[in-house]
Amino acid sequence: MEDLSLKSLVELQAVLGEQLKQLRIAKNLDQITTAEKAGISEKALRNLEAGRGSTVESMLRVLKALDSLSGLQLIAPAPSISPLALLRHTRVRRRVRRSRKESRAADVQPAARGIE
Repeated sequence: MEDLSLKSLVELQAVLGEQLKQLRIAKNLDQITTAEKAGISEKALRNLEAGRGSTVESMLRVLKALDSLSGLQLIAPAPSISPLALLRHTRVRRRVRRSRKESRAADVQPAARGIE
């Protein structure tokens, strides 16, 4: 698997376009049909597949037309919480107890006041 973090934005657009093209071909759809189904022009689809810039809306329309919106969770996954991070940043709450001195003082005060 290639390291995409080393690629330029232009190269990343080309990779994304090629992946969309392969997805369209795997679903046995031509560009005209896919563009019509997506509600975009054929030229916009060709530009997207060639990595020559496109709008996010066009990309989403094509993904929807190809029934591949589930891929969006892969693009920007929800952050997960690491169990190790939880251990480092959370304090375990312990039962709070009164000291013996506080307990004695609390017991003495009602007796000193008398019955109310």
